[in-house]
Amino acid sequence: MKNSNYISIRQYLESKGINPVKDRGYYGMYNSPFRKDTNPSFKVDYEKDLWHDFGTGKGGSIIDLVMNLENCSLAEAFQRLDDNSFSFQRNNNIAPPIPIVREPAIKIRDILPLTHLALLRFLNEQRCISTDIAKRYCSEVHYSVADKPYFAIGFQNNAGGWELRNRDFQGTASPKNIKTINNGSDIVMVFEGFMDFLSYLMLKQNPSPTIDTVVLNSTANLSKAIPFLQSYRTTHAFLDNDEAGRKSLVSLHELLTSSEVIDHSGFYRNHKDLNEYLQNKCKPRNQAMETKAAVQIKRQIPMKKKGRGL
Repeated sequence: MKNSNYISIRQYLESKGINPVKDRGYYGMYNSPFRKDTNPSFKVDYEKDLWHDFGTGKGGSIIDLVMNLENCSLAEAFQRLDDNSFSFQRNNNIAPPIPIVREPAIKIRDILPLTHLALLRFLNEQRCISTDIAKRYCSEVHYSVADKPYFAIGFQNNAGGWELRNRDFQGTASPKNIKTINNGSDIVMVFEGFMDFLSYLMLKQNPSPTIDTVVLNSTANLSKAIPFLQSYRTTHAFLDNDEAGRKSLVSLHELLTSSEVIDHSGFYRNHKDLNEYLQNKCKPRNQAMETKAAVQIKRQIPMKKKGRGL
């Protein structure tokens, strides 16, 4: 897979004789390669190496572009890039991209140990994740959006970005990427989100698994995980029971030809994901605890005696 890591969208389009109509140094505007386009509506961000077609609303990485432009699967897109099945016709007169500084939508202010009671309560009551396990893998992230302060549970990815969650918010502080945990094993687990990973630890009652882990933080990041996953003998997949999860599972089978891929989604087949399964499993216990607490409170309330006021 190494070649696909070094081929930019700009290079790929050049190899097909597609050049920008307008070049702004850090991005280019192209006539869309998907249709007749008299006004350039296809943008390529040279810095982020991402594309967006304003006419269709589609966009993504070079893998997504190859899949859409050549009507092929994820595995075939990787293969075509790795095989160098196209030749470059580089234009050496093109000026290098001009670096610019963009103000992020989410600005990280502080990273602290996870201690805020509201966040711990959200994890315990709504997600059934224990404080001990959450603290081991998550942080308390204070951030701002348009100078307004917020805080959330943070799960850091390999690129330094953060998945952020609280009772009212679910988002990402860029860059979005995968998270890998390497324990030196030849077996790996793949989770779609970090709540699913934490749910697995809760179900197994094992906060420190010895096998390796990949958290995708979105099925859109699957292509970033493939080079990491290819070295494993066995891959255990814990993906969502939806269309994106099923497509990702098919891609794992296609791309990890030297690895045994084991699908565990049937274990929680009646639920969207592993965390929803855990929540459902916790409900009877939580309801029993609430009933017990209500009885104890009732016993402590003084009863009104006959013939007498309070």
